[in-house]
Amino acid sequence: MNIPMLLQHSHRSFLKGLLRSPFRPYRFIFHSSTHLGSGIPCAWPFNSLGLHCTKWMLLSNGLKRKLCVQTTLKEHTEELSDKEQRFVDKLYTGLIQGHRACLAEAITLIESTHKRKKELAQVLLQKVLVYHREQEQINKGKPLAFRVGLSGPPGAGKSTFIEYFGKMLTERGHKLSVLAVDPSSCTSGGSLLGDKTRMTELSRDMNAYIRPSPTSGTLGGVTRTTNEAILLCEGGGYDIILIETVGVGQSEFAVADMVDMFVLLLPPAGGDELQGIKRGIIEMADLVAITKSDGDLIVPARRIQAEYVSALKLLRKRSKVWRPKVIRISARSGEGISEMWDKMREFQDLMLTSGELTAKRQRQQKVWMWNLIQESVLEHFRTHPTIREQIPVMEKKVLSGALSPGLAADVLLKTFKSRD
Repeated sequence: MNIPMLLQHSHRSFLKGLLRSPFRPYRFIFHSSTHLGSGIPCAWPFNSLGLHCTKWMLLSNGLKRKLCVQTTLKEHTEELSDKEQRFVDKLYTGLIQGHRACLAEAITLIESTHKRKKELAQVLLQKVLVYHREQEQINKGKPLAFRVGLSGPPGAGKSTFIEYFGKMLTERGHKLSVLAVDPSSCTSGGSLLGDKTRMTELSRDMNAYIRPSPTSGTLGGVTRTTNEAILLCEGGGYDIILIETVGVGQSEFAVADMVDMFVLLLPPAGGDELQGIKRGIIEMADLVAITKSDGDLIVPARRIQAEYVSALKLLRKRSKVWRPKVIRISARSGEGISEMWDKMREFQDLMLTSGELTAKRQRQQKVWMWNLIQESVLEHFRTHPTIREQIPVMEKKVLSGALSPGLAADVLLKTFKSRD
């Protein structure tokens, strides 16, 4: 795990005292240089101490603490072999030039669980992030893409809506990317990945890119790499990103932390909707769309719309400039979909003008950083040699009733803390 830090003070007394300190489990590596980080000169020449150093790393128990945050990408790149460097450069160049094959290969790379490929993926992502920030500066600080989360219960017509909606957007000159998360089998690990089958016309559109991804057992159905795939799609020139989730559940809470707008699609004849859909999910919705509002379903669709309009009035307002709206649409007849896009653009403009969109994206990045840290810490805990041996023993004791789950967890954590 790399923890970038920046050394801000390099006083003679501090360094001499540091070198006299009993850092027995540590070793220091000094690199010859004339400046620290991004051109900050050393306060004292290291020559007087018999050392040539401005960039240095501290190694303890295999943990490398890099003290120059600006050189993180450069050092990662230097660790690559020539073949790996050519591979990353090829993906990056193809991606920003809009080649769909390179985008597909890049997303496959970030989804890989292979240790080395995960490292290559982070190098690629960092290069794309730099390019992304440069493009945003050229765009006067405005976001390059509009990120929309889309969810709803099974049978709400999400795929049918996305195909009609996507074709409408591409005909208007937009480039659309659909990241559809498919549920994986807990038994076999396989998934249907049927979105391309259901979106036949949109999948043939050269201005649309559909990427079905298996959940791979991720809670709620949003993979940990979905957020990174969004960045790659934006780097590839797609200005509208749709994230379709598995259903109504934990996935919505994860999606809300990676999109600008959250849209909930609901069928008109699903029973007692207000009771069946959790309040927390309704609170997150920026727009509620009642689908299949055509034919015999127009009357129940109007009734459900009225119920949700009343329900949303009782909820706490999350934005100073936007109040969630409820509309009726039909992907079969196209009714209401153009108006729905107008509402979405209105939301984007209001949030951008007020500054709420920028603040929201900054909060999301922080949330995802901590989510990834939690995953990494848990994985490190599970794979620790001592803990890995103790887990089956503790699980057996919990199953037999000899230990409570809480006490077993405490024992494992104390063992991990004392050995790590």
